[in-house]
Amino acid sequence: MVLSALIWLPILGAVLTALMPSAKGAKATAIATLSAVVGLTLWVSRQFLLTEGGFQFREALDWLPNLGVNYTLGLDGMSLPLVGLNGLICWLLVFAQNASAGRSRLLMVLLLLTCGGVNGAFLATNAMLFVIFYELELIPLYLLIAVWGSAKKEYAATKFLIFTAVSGILILAAVLALGWLSGGEQPVFDYVQLRQQALPLPLQRILLLALLIGFGIKAPLVPLHTWLPDTYVESSSTVAMFLGGVLAKLGSYGILRFAMPLFPEAWAELSPWLALWAGVGILYGAFAAIAQKDIKRMVAYSSIGHMSYILLAAASGTALSLVGAIAQMVSHGLVLALLFYLVGLIEQKTGSRELDVLNGLLNPIRGYPTTSALLILGGMASAGIPGMVGFAAEFLIFQGSFSAYPLPTLMAIAGTGLTAVYFVILLNRTCFGKLDNNLYYPKISGLESIPSLVLAVFIVVLGLQPALLLRWSESTAQSYGSAAFLPPPVIALHPISHD
Repeated sequence: MVLSALIWLPILGAVLTALMPSAKGAKATAIATLSAVVGLTLWVSRQFLLTEGGFQFREALDWLPNLGVNYTLGLDGMSLPLVGLNGLICWLLVFAQNASAGRSRLLMVLLLLTCGGVNGAFLATNAMLFVIFYELELIPLYLLIAVWGSAKKEYAATKFLIFTAVSGILILAAVLALGWLSGGEQPVFDYVQLRQQALPLPLQRILLLALLIGFGIKAPLVPLHTWLPDTYVESSSTVAMFLGGVLAKLGSYGILRFAMPLFPEAWAELSPWLALWAGVGILYGAFAAIAQKDIKRMVAYSSIGHMSYILLAAASGTALSLVGAIAQMVSHGLVLALLFYLVGLIEQKTGSRELDVLNGLLNPIRGYPTTSALLILGGMASAGIPGMVGFAAEFLIFQGSFSAYPLPTLMAIAGTGLTAVYFVILLNRTCFGKLDNNLYYPKISGLESIPSLVLAVFIVVLGLQPALLLRWSESTAQSYGSAAFLPPPVIALHPISHD
């Protein structure tokens, strides 16, 4: 029941955190809970069979069998890295919380609930169970944005709620249609059985379009991204780290897990247009980031372009590009979490996020040499500099996609170059530049620097040793990837037990 523990431990921890008599006790409980989640994830990774492309650690329990909705869980090389990413970032977010701050207990409770829901979505092998967990995070995240956001937090939270609700409705409709049309008299939502179905091509097109729009909103992909800049900018740095570092991966995960393999003929037909869509999104995100004066908004727009790399990899459909896509989700999560955390620290200490106001942070007079150095590292990682975690992921995507779609791949490579441009602009104006005064900002303590240092270590270690990240997904990518989109191999699940 280790997979169930990864889901329900955070939820149980949320209850215990809410019942703690003191704020310090609540934080200790939350950290202990997430430490257990991270520990379980490490144990699972030690037991994980790298040569097995199907689901492992499978769990099955009858729930609503007449409706085809059962509690079935499984873990493969696509979900394992994302579960680890979710646990790590949630642990760092709780660790960074000031227990004496207002409503800190509620914030940690909501983070724990969201962590459990996201793990459930990554581990569900029943399509309807996935939709249920996919929707569970909506209300906690709405509250996280609306309560701890900045001036326009209500507007940003409402916009997020509307877009996410539309995403959920489209995905629910597509999954219901898929289950009923695939199952005959009784609906079928089991993922492995759904992969064995062959629907008519016109029906595949309709359902695929619904899933692409639904998951494209969550990712987000251009032009379904309009909720992202406002939501990321108006959220607190804690919430922005979770939104960009973890939540956006539900959209890209859904595309790789459901949209691509369940509709192989329609996907092969649309893949040239999807690759072009990805190329346009990468360039749009880069140019939009260049135009920003607010460094938090710049980082938010950079996220749009980097998520489009995953769509390009999925459109190419090769095993090599899919390994890169899974690695890109983890890389993007680590780098974006680092950047949002550092931007939040800078805003908290200096009172500004404007490029025209900030300057010389790397100078000891300002007092932020370490923070500036980490910001430079984050910018280098986002630009795909060799030795950073983003390089291996993007290189695999380019190498796996170029033979199939050279023009969109060249657009993506150009987008990588533009990423370096806007981060040079950001770093040149914030970390360097002539000091316009001798103002010494409040000091950033060593404790406040720990989350960013931990993320930086992961970024560098996984960049220098990319095999530590790539090896988990190779067998899974082989079972999904095919240039011709051939029917996937059958991966048999254990039958549901009534014990």
